[in-house]
Amino acid sequence: MSQAITVARPYAQAAFDEAQKLGELKAWSEMLHAAAEAVAQQDMQSIIRSTRVTAAQLNNVMLAVCGGKLNATAHNFIKLLIENKRLDVLPEILEMFEILRAEAEKSVDVVVTSAFDLNDAQKQKIAAALKVRMGREIKLSCETNRDLLGGVVIRAGDKVIDGSARTRLSELAVALA
Repeated sequence: MSQAITVARPYAQAAFDEAQKLGELKAWSEMLHAAAEAVAQQDMQSIIRSTRVTAAQLNNVMLAVCGGKLNATAHNFIKLLIENKRLDVLPEILEMFEILRAEAEKSVDVVVTSAFDLNDAQKQKIAAALKVRMGREIKLSCETNRDLLGGVVIRAGDKVIDGSARTRLSELAVALA
């Protein structure tokens, strides 16, 4: 995985630079998502790994699968990945592109896991508090996990705020032991 990320980094940066120059970060994000989804399919993986499929044939297959979802510049980007035998790292390229995009747009994806479903007021309160704390726009998504017993666990990138009752009880048990 770390090797794939190392290989993907310059491609993600190049795609990001081009998208930013053109003012098309959202469009490029959508195009890379479409291409990464195509590459992730098991049938496509077989085609990518096949020694009998030429680069031109693979390019035609990708163009057919992605259809009208790619503009000319994105198609050239995919063609470059194919020529350099890097199409298989497209999911990592997408992941790194999204990190760069979020940084440029001053936003962060946050996942809130709670023991119970959150209402809209609770979601807005959490988003507002995180916006103040992180100084970024918050893209909030919520999950429910009954095993938490109560409270919430907030994940924003590599940051985790664990305010669950389960964790508090575990900490108490360790302190009493």
